[in-house]
Amino acid sequence: MTIQNLDDRYAQIRLLLALWYLGGLEAGVKKSELTDWVKRGKEKAGDYTTYLDTLAAQGAITLTNQAGKTIEQVAKNGTLISLTVAGKSALSVGLADAGFQFATNVGCKVPNALLKWIREGGSGVVGGTGEAIAPKISTYEEFKAVALEVYDQLNREYNLGNLVPIYQIRREIGDRVARSQFDQWLLETQANEVFQFITGGVADLTPDKEKDSITTELGGLRYYAKLL
Repeated sequence: MTIQNLDDRYAQIRLLLALWYLGGLEAGVKKSELTDWVKRGKEKAGDYTTYLDTLAAQGAITLTNQAGKTIEQVAKNGTLISLTVAGKSALSVGLADAGFQFATNVGCKVPNALLKWIREGGSGVVGGTGEAIAPKISTYEEFKAVALEVYDQLNREYNLGNLVPIYQIRREIGDRVARSQFDQWLLETQANEVFQFITGGVADLTPDKEKDSITTELGGLRYYAKLL
């Protein structure tokens, strides 16, 4: 079944918000409880399995079976789902993105979850313009989750063919992380085979775009990131 008006990103953010609201950061939540919370109308629990598997592969959630053993994909019965710190960070980025919006009637559950999120400061502080300011990134796992989210967003919105300019990733993340820390953690994603960095050529290359790219340990300047 194709879920109408429910693109991948919209579904994933709703799942992360629901999991956070149901206490998934502290303890595992039953898959059935989570999907009952998010599904609407004629949707079925199975419609969300692919999205959950994707979130698990991204490190945003962890899956365990009834015996407490970590599993890679959602099982048919008894799966427990937990929200990771990286998953909470990805949720924060998604909700703070000015381009994200709920495109359909979401009932009262989602607004109530958002109210709780705001009251607990989950989305960071609010600046003088009234816009949400995403929180600082304090760990590598949070950085990896944010970098993956930004990569996916840029790749999708600008149709980049899975080659995303590193300078754009750096600028999207902005001052949420120090420049030197960005370099260190981004290079760590390559060492952990999350991204591959490619030289290539950047259209309209300027000194600032070159500066905002990355230099590898071997001294080579790399302009693009490709998800492995």
